[in-house]
Amino acid sequence: MTDTGQAVAPPGDAAVRARPGRRGGSGIRAGLLWTGGLLLLALSVAVAVTIGPARISVADVWSVVAAHLGIGESGLSPIRDGIIWNLRMPRTLLAAVCGAGLAVCGTVMQSLLRNPLADPFVLGVSSGASTGAVVVVVLGVGGGAVSLSAGAFIGALCSFALVMLLSHTLGGSTDRVVLSGVAAMQLFSALTSFVVMTAADAEQTRGVLFWLLGSLGGVGWTDVWTCSAVLAVTLLICLGHARTLDAFAFGQDAAATLGIHVGRTRIVLLCTTALLTAALVSSAGAIGFVGLVLPHAARALAGSGHRRLLPVTALAGAVFLVWVDTLARTVLDPQEVPVGVVTALIGVPAFVLVLYRTRRAT
Repeated sequence: MTDTGQAVAPPGDAAVRARPGRRGGSGIRAGLLWTGGLLLLALSVAVAVTIGPARISVADVWSVVAAHLGIGESGLSPIRDGIIWNLRMPRTLLAAVCGAGLAVCGTVMQSLLRNPLADPFVLGVSSGASTGAVVVVVLGVGGGAVSLSAGAFIGALCSFALVMLLSHTLGGSTDRVVLSGVAAMQLFSALTSFVVMTAADAEQTRGVLFWLLGSLGGVGWTDVWTCSAVLAVTLLICLGHARTLDAFAFGQDAAATLGIHVGRTRIVLLCTTALLTAALVSSAGAIGFVGLVLPHAARALAGSGHRRLLPVTALAGAVFLVWVDTLARTVLDPQEVPVGVVTALIGVPAFVLVLYRTRRAT
């Protein structure tokens, strides 16, 4: 701050303004990444929808989508039209939304907590959602008026509220937030195991465990629209705080010296990402490693500036989970593999690599 009370721009910003060519070059690179990512995502969705027992071409997919948007007629039979529009398309699009949302949440969490190993489930949201789902399915709480997704969402919010209460009571620092999340995760995981062991029959146990490992089977357009709306709002809020997230990379003290209200900003972003994670988990179950690994891959492409990083991370996560879900539903056809199992098989080696790079950096 100057003597007149005006904020002084950070040296990094001044340097960027002094070199417009460099800024323009980074802008062109970001534009190319976003454009390429959008095209790759559109192509991935179109191709993924064609993969399965029924013979479907990319042209069939485009014609059905155009027909449902009021542009001409598909010319396909009602059965093939239903396979594309009612079964494969919502599932593939929800995979893209979940991948994008989990990757964005992971990016924000890693910046806020200054922990490269943080992911969207560090606040115990996944464990709380699991408990809520089990309570509804196994114990029948709600008398049939509460769906599995609604129960999972309520459980996720309860877990997050407990984490915020514990971390605030313990001082509110980043390490206290992480420790509170670990405590909540263990608590709700224990509750879930207890309910399943004492009250569930074999069929309920199998169904619950499959959902807990992540499943996009049986989703509909309502899930797609709901999760997409929450993702859009979250992405806008996070992009609005892009410069703030850049400042958090240098620590809370550095962010405070730039005039950022550290506590309020952290609460806003933690609540936003927790709500998005809760919505995604309530629709698709717990899909791990996407929010842990994809932010690191995106940083290698787009750099650490969050205005460029967040969209690139979202696109990378969307493309990644589209193909992971395609693999999960076809590799052992007609049996389906939980999506979380496939992401774990891919994510564990990547996680080890992140640990190795983090160790070398220190």
